[in-house]
Amino acid sequence: MPFGAHMSISGGVSKAFARGVSVSCEAMQIFSKNERQWNAKPIPPEEVAAFKAEQQRTGIGPVIVHDSYLINLAAPGDELWEKSIAAFSHELERCDLLGIPYLVTHPGAHTGSGEEAGLEREALALNRIFAAGIGGSTVVLLETTAGQGSALGNRFEHLARLFELVPYHDRMAVCVDTCHIFAAGYDIRDAASYQSTFAEFERIVGLDRIKCFHLNDSQKDLGSRVDRHNHIGQGCIGLEGFRLLVNDPRFAGLPMIIETPKGDDMAEDRTNLSLLRSLVGNPVS
Repeated sequence: MPFGAHMSISGGVSKAFARGVSVSCEAMQIFSKNERQWNAKPIPPEEVAAFKAEQQRTGIGPVIVHDSYLINLAAPGDELWEKSIAAFSHELERCDLLGIPYLVTHPGAHTGSGEEAGLEREALALNRIFAAGIGGSTVVLLETTAGQGSALGNRFEHLARLFELVPYHDRMAVCVDTCHIFAAGYDIRDAASYQSTFAEFERIVGLDRIKCFHLNDSQKDLGSRVDRHNHIGQGCIGLEGFRLLVNDPRFAGLPMIIETPKGDDMAEDRTNLSLLRSLVGNPVS
């Protein structure tokens, strides 16, 4: 399975590959633009060409894009909702331009309208985008969330409901974040809890819909509904949960991306990725 990390695009999206190589990424996640701003200049043709050339040179793949944190496709208010649809559409177009297979997004927050209303609003937005053919063949990955505030996606049933409401199943799949599911109350710390959690996911959503994992330990305890990532094995999940996951044959070949804290030299990425690779085929002592 390809392991990787979220890389900076400072200086241009093509610059992420050299950073990825420096920490031994096999796969990689990036933003396609500043994640804290609504608007972005179009990616120049020469930068698109450089991105594709760098991907070929380094062999890093798949490259996954995470969308802007400002986007809320479940927003009850029309102004933010329409703005989010436009921004998400632009994210998909950028992915299509770069040949990106997956765009990760959080299912949004209902901000008081209620879970079902929020899910229906999210589905309405996705159906509108997919019906227009925006983003070509780029697949939207709904990310599991910790459930902070009114965030949707912290229950597997939320994901199942979106698959019920959105018929474009060739354009939609799931990214499972280990920190988020743990904070949402799904235990994976030992073999029994791990098997139980993924049996529940299979029953409610379907394991075949998982196309990517975010591997993050959690600073907060089970069911805290607080999203705070920690280094692999240094949080409340512990090494055993990650050993079980990276050795699960059902997920062989899926990209495993870390989003753990790091400094400018990215030494922490090297440590976390090396540790994860050491768990493959080896039990925790």
